[in-house]
Amino acid sequence: MTTASAPMEIGRVALTVHDIGRVGSFYQKALGLDEISADGEVTRLGIGPRVLLELRQDKAARRRDASEAGLFHTAFLLPSRQDLGAWLLYAANSGLPLEGASDHLVSEAIYLSDPEGNGIEVYSDRPRDTWTIRNGSIHMTSDGLDLNNLVASATGPWKAAPAATVVGHVHLQVGAVPEAEAFYSGKLGFDVTTHYPGAAFYGSGGYHHHLATNVWNSRGAGLRRMPSTGLADVEILADAASMARLETLALQDPWGTQISLKAKAV
Repeated sequence: MTTASAPMEIGRVALTVHDIGRVGSFYQKALGLDEISADGEVTRLGIGPRVLLELRQDKAARRRDASEAGLFHTAFLLPSRQDLGAWLLYAANSGLPLEGASDHLVSEAIYLSDPEGNGIEVYSDRPRDTWTIRNGSIHMTSDGLDLNNLVASATGPWKAAPAATVVGHVHLQVGAVPEAEAFYSGKLGFDVTTHYPGAAFYGSGGYHHHLATNVWNSRGAGLRRMPSTGLADVEILADAASMARLETLALQDPWGTQISLKAKAV
């Protein structure tokens, strides 16, 4: 499944890092992303011409504290369960620092972090017709994941990120969920797809979520003190109607996280 049919979806995520070489190499090894361009200060990674991740080096940036607002994780959506199974086997055999795994009912997900502590999710979606809708909300859980069954689904070895890989969603740390909901749903225009204790999820076009916000580590957090390492910008690809409604190319959430808007290719 892709999210391309949604009126709004994630384009690319930009991170500020101290060591661009080390972090860039990690994403190339861990996820099989291509280096699209690099000039020493900015490295763009993705698949073919599509940039999924932009790394911006700032050696003087303050190191972000885990209790601050900002990134919880960037979630890379693989095209199929077979791809996720192949990646999991590769990750285990390569000694990647896996941190957890969950069955979310709508998806299956594996978690890890890059060398500077930026969270990563690698996941695949279950077919949309298997999702459960309850009282207008998409039912999601965080159950245990059968890793052996997932690995057994692989039909071949992992070689690189498949061509249809996208940033499926971005999960953010915020200071308060109601204020986040007012911004990401009320202002940006995503639908609230479900709530979870201390979190809200937002999607477009019926997708389970393109964005999520939580206070699990950051309850009461204030405005981000920049420059700091971590999340620099989230790019939203929007259709013509969404671009016309928003009437801007840049927004900032209540905690200073930058949101860029870009028109979808027709």
